[in-house]
Amino acid sequence: MAKQIELLFENEEGGTVRISLEEPVEPVDTLALNSAMDKIISDNALISSGGDLVAKRGARIVERNVTDVPLA
Repeated sequence: MAKQIELLFENEEGGTVRISLEEPVEPVDTLALNSAMDKIISDNALISSGGDLVAKRGARIVERNVTDVPLA
């Protein structure tokens, strides 16, 4: 089962920007996560088509199951 952590930010136009990282460390250290997201915003480390990132919207762990379906 593949897992990712998604960091959700708001950009200058009010849109949501999602950054996905593979194989997150669990349990998530929320203090470190908040600090990293704040640093991304304050350093203007990333931009989007809607402008700079201006706020945190949230974070989530996403799991994905893939099952091959045999074709007869």
